[in-house]
Amino acid sequence: MRHVRVPRYSSVAEAIRAEISSADFRTGDLLPSEADLGSRFGVSRITVRKALEILRGEGLVESQQGRGWVVTRAPLRQVLGEFATIEHQLEEIGVVPRRRIVASRVITATGRLEEVLGGGELLEVTRVNLADGSPFAKVTVWVPSFLGKGLSIADLEHRSFYELLSASHLLKRPLKRAVQTIAGVTIADADADLLGVASGVPGLLCERITFDEGDHPVLFSRSLFPASMAVFEIELTPALDSVTPTGLRLMESS
Repeated sequence: MRHVRVPRYSSVAEAIRAEISSADFRTGDLLPSEADLGSRFGVSRITVRKALEILRGEGLVESQQGRGWVVTRAPLRQVLGEFATIEHQLEEIGVVPRRRIVASRVITATGRLEEVLGGGELLEVTRVNLADGSPFAKVTVWVPSFLGKGLSIADLEHRSFYELLSASHLLKRPLKRAVQTIAGVTIADADADLLGVASGVPGLLCERITFDEGDHPVLFSRSLFPASMAVFEIELTPALDSVTPTGLRLMESS
């Protein structure tokens, strides 16, 4: 097997990214100087600068006049296995969540949407989720249009679909559980603009189907996160004969 050599600046970027992810640095913290980072990693300042430019493209750091390199956004953590919104989990750790609606329209279900939610008309809502004012996810939600009847933009920005539907007399059975899948993607130009990151950076695409007590699918959503900005945690209990991650599904190579 041919050994592929990773550029040194990529290794330096990964090391700094890991420290930001592990909360060694927080939003607003000043990174060590380029000279100090060069000494620490045993590389030139040019290599350090290339590494920091990678992190700038991911939206993790920025260069501020007179200060140096500053952490702009630390990764957000969501615990899987809890039937809760990410906004609720952010509030619990003192982060202020906000939603900005990008588009709202009624469409006819086709393809994957028809497969999950059945035929008919759906309300499609696209929004950007923000944490302390900084975008961290693009979210698109689909729900049967009769369940979204009467919802205003203000409703959609100030309350989650879980809250809105749970309070609606139109939902006959309470929401009970959700199934979520996560896959790696590359963030396209339009989505990069919304999220404030460079086009082409790695992303995580999360699909979630939410079911009611009758086990009928009610909500379908797709959430796109810059990979450097999101950490998903799940507690695994040991199986008798395997340590393979629960829910792992191997994809066929193209």
